Amino acid sequence: MGYGLIRSKTSAAAELLALGAIELHKYDDHYTKLKVIFDRVTGLIDHFGVTELAIEAPFYGKNVQSMLKLGRAQGTAIAAALSRSLDIYEYAPRKIKLAITGQGNASKEQVAALLQKMFAISEMPSNLDATDGLAAAVCHFYQKKQTQDSSSGNTAKSWKEFVSNHPKRVKTSRS
Repeated sequence: MGYGLIRSKTSAAAELLALGAIELHKYDDHYTKLKVIFDRVTGLIDHFGVTELAIEAPFYGKNVQSMLKLGRAQGTAIAAALSRSLDIYEYAPRKIKLAITGQGNASKEQVAALLQKMFAISEMPSNLDATDGLAAAVCHFYQKKQTQDSSSGNTAKSWKEFVSNHPKRVKTSRS
Protein backbone atom coordinates (compact mmCIF):
# COMPACT_ATOMS: atom_id res chain seq x y z
CA MET A 1 0.00 0.00 0.00
CA GLY A 2 1.54 3.27 -1.13
CA TYR A 3 1.49 6.69 0.46
CA GLY A 4 2.65 10.16 -0.40
CA LEU A 5 2.52 13.15 1.90
CA ILE A 6 2.65 16.74 0.72
CA ARG A 7 2.36 20.12 2.40
CA SER A 8 0.74 23.08 0.70
CA LYS A 9 3.41 25.78 0.80
CA THR A 10 1.19 28.19 -1.14
CA SER A 11 -1.97 27.81 -3.11
CA ALA A 12 0.25 27.28 -6.15
CA ALA A 13 2.93 24.92 -4.81
CA ALA A 14 3.21 21.76 -2.76
CA GLU A 15 6.22 20.32 -0.95
CA LEU A 16 6.93 16.60 -0.82
CA LEU A 17 7.22 15.38 2.77
CA ALA A 18 7.29 11.60 2.42
CA LEU A 19 6.87 8.93 -0.20
CA GLY A 20 6.83 5.19 0.29
CA ALA A 21 4.95 1.94 0.54
CA ILE A 22 3.84 -0.13 3.48
CA GLU A 23 5.41 -3.52 2.85
CA LEU A 24 2.81 -6.18 3.59
CA HIS A 25 4.12 -9.20 1.69
CA LYS A 26 6.13 -10.37 4.70
CA TYR A 27 2.94 -10.99 6.70
CA ASP A 28 0.94 -14.15 6.03
CA ASP A 29 -2.15 -13.31 8.06
CA HIS A 30 -4.55 -10.85 6.43
CA TYR A 31 -5.66 -9.46 9.80
CA THR A 32 -2.06 -8.74 10.76
CA LYS A 33 -1.69 -6.83 7.48
CA LEU A 34 -4.72 -4.71 8.38
CA LYS A 35 -3.22 -3.94 11.80
CA VAL A 36 0.07 -2.94 10.18
CA ILE A 37 -1.81 -0.62 7.80
CA PHE A 38 -3.73 0.97 10.70
CA ASP A 39 -0.60 1.42 12.84
CA ARG A 40 1.52 2.80 9.98
CA VAL A 41 -1.16 5.23 8.76
CA THR A 42 -1.81 6.59 12.26
CA GLY A 43 1.96 6.83 12.76
CA LEU A 44 2.35 8.90 9.57
CA ILE A 45 -0.59 11.12 10.55
CA ASP A 46 0.87 11.75 14.00
CA HIS A 47 4.47 12.24 12.82
CA PHE A 48 3.68 14.68 9.99
CA GLY A 49 0.63 16.40 11.48
CA VAL A 50 -1.58 15.33 8.60
CA THR A 51 -4.94 17.12 8.41
CA GLU A 52 -6.58 15.48 5.38
CA LEU A 53 -6.53 12.08 3.69
CA ALA A 54 -6.94 11.66 -0.05
CA ILE A 55 -7.42 8.09 -1.16
CA GLU A 56 -8.11 6.31 -4.42
CA ALA A 57 -11.71 5.15 -4.56
CA PRO A 58 -12.19 1.41 -5.02
CA PHE A 59 -12.59 0.35 -8.62
CA TYR A 60 -14.35 -2.64 -10.06
CA GLY A 61 -12.06 -5.46 -11.03
CA LYS A 62 -12.52 -8.97 -12.33
CA ASN A 63 -11.10 -10.74 -9.27
CA VAL A 64 -13.62 -10.51 -6.43
CA GLN A 65 -11.11 -11.74 -3.80
CA SER A 66 -8.62 -9.02 -4.77
CA MET A 67 -11.35 -6.38 -4.59
CA LEU A 68 -12.38 -7.58 -1.15
CA LYS A 69 -8.79 -7.39 0.14
CA LEU A 70 -8.29 -3.95 -1.41
CA GLY A 71 -11.55 -2.70 0.09
CA ARG A 72 -10.53 -3.91 3.54
CA ALA A 73 -7.13 -2.23 3.24
CA GLN A 74 -8.68 1.05 2.09
CA GLY A 75 -11.28 0.84 4.85
CA THR A 76 -8.51 0.33 7.41
CA ALA A 77 -6.62 3.40 6.14
CA ILE A 78 -9.85 5.41 6.29
CA ALA A 79 -10.55 4.15 9.83
CA ALA A 80 -7.03 5.25 10.86
CA ALA A 81 -7.75 8.73 9.47
CA LEU A 82 -11.13 8.84 11.19
CA SER A 83 -9.47 7.88 14.48
CA ARG A 84 -7.50 11.13 14.17
CA SER A 85 -10.55 13.16 13.01
CA LEU A 86 -9.17 13.85 9.54
CA ASP A 87 -11.26 14.97 6.60
CA ILE A 88 -11.32 12.24 3.96
CA TYR A 89 -11.53 12.66 0.19
CA GLU A 90 -11.88 9.87 -2.36
CA TYR A 91 -10.93 10.21 -6.01
CA ALA A 92 -11.55 7.80 -8.87
CA PRO A 93 -8.37 6.34 -10.38
CA ARG A 94 -9.20 7.99 -13.71
CA LYS A 95 -9.59 11.42 -12.08
CA ILE A 96 -6.23 11.04 -10.32
CA LYS A 97 -4.46 10.13 -13.57
CA LEU A 98 -6.19 12.98 -15.37
CA ALA A 99 -5.09 15.47 -12.71
CA ILE A 100 -1.45 14.40 -12.95
CA THR A 101 -0.97 13.62 -16.63
CA GLY A 102 -3.91 15.20 -18.41
CA GLN A 103 -4.98 11.71 -19.53
CA GLY A 104 -7.41 9.56 -17.57
CA ASN A 105 -6.02 6.35 -19.06
CA ALA A 106 -2.34 7.06 -18.34
CA SER A 107 -0.13 4.24 -17.13
CA LYS A 108 1.34 4.02 -13.61
CA GLU A 109 4.74 4.64 -15.18
CA GLN A 110 3.57 7.87 -16.85
CA VAL A 111 2.10 9.11 -13.56
CA ALA A 112 5.33 8.24 -11.72
CA ALA A 113 7.51 9.99 -14.31
CA LEU A 114 5.51 13.22 -14.08
CA LEU A 115 5.52 13.16 -10.28
CA GLN A 116 9.28 12.58 -10.31
CA LYS A 117 9.73 15.66 -12.48
CA MET A 118 7.20 17.73 -10.51
CA PHE A 119 8.92 17.14 -7.16
CA ALA A 120 12.49 16.70 -8.51
CA ILE A 121 12.71 13.24 -6.93
CA SER A 122 16.21 11.92 -7.60
CA GLU A 123 15.54 8.29 -6.70
CA MET A 124 12.08 6.88 -7.19
CA PRO A 125 10.77 3.98 -5.10
CA SER A 126 10.73 0.70 -6.99
CA ASN A 127 7.13 0.10 -5.89
CA LEU A 128 4.73 2.16 -8.03
CA ASP A 129 2.14 1.93 -5.25
CA ALA A 130 4.13 4.72 -3.59
CA THR A 131 3.61 7.07 -6.53
CA ASP A 132 -0.07 6.07 -6.64
CA GLY A 133 -0.38 7.36 -3.07
CA LEU A 134 1.44 10.57 -3.96
CA ALA A 135 -0.75 11.01 -7.03
CA ALA A 136 -3.90 10.91 -4.87
CA ALA A 137 -2.42 13.62 -2.62
CA VAL A 138 -1.48 15.82 -5.59
CA CYS A 139 -4.92 15.31 -7.17
CA HIS A 140 -6.49 16.49 -3.92
CA PHE A 141 -4.14 19.50 -3.82
CA TYR A 142 -5.24 20.48 -7.35
CA GLN A 143 -8.90 19.86 -6.56
CA LYS A 144 -8.70 22.01 -3.43
CA LYS A 145 -6.83 24.74 -5.30
CA GLN A 146 -9.45 24.72 -8.05
CA THR A 147 -12.25 24.96 -5.46
CA GLN A 148 -10.51 27.86 -3.70
CA ASP A 149 -9.90 29.67 -6.99
CA SER A 150 -13.51 29.33 -8.11
CA SER A 151 -14.88 30.41 -4.73
CA SER A 152 -12.69 33.53 -4.81
CA GLY A 153 -13.88 34.37 -8.30
CA ASN A 154 -10.55 33.59 -9.99
CA THR A 155 -12.00 31.22 -12.55
CA ALA A 156 -12.11 32.70 -16.03
CA LYS A 157 -15.11 31.88 -18.17
CA SER A 158 -13.11 32.13 -21.42
CA TRP A 159 -9.53 32.27 -22.69
CA LYS A 160 -9.97 35.97 -23.44
CA GLU A 161 -10.98 36.60 -19.82
CA PHE A 162 -8.05 34.48 -18.56
CA VAL A 163 -5.55 36.45 -20.67
CA SER A 164 -7.08 39.70 -19.48
CA ASN A 165 -6.83 38.61 -15.82
CA HIS A 166 -3.28 37.18 -16.14
CA PRO A 167 -1.29 39.20 -18.69
CA LYS A 168 2.08 38.16 -17.19
CA ARG A 169 1.29 34.46 -17.70
CA VAL A 170 0.91 34.86 -21.46
CA LYS A 171 3.96 34.70 -23.73
CA THR A 172 3.82 36.52 -27.00
CA SER A 173 6.11 35.87 -29.92
CA ARG A 174 7.94 38.81 -31.35
CA SER A 175 8.37 38.61 -35.08
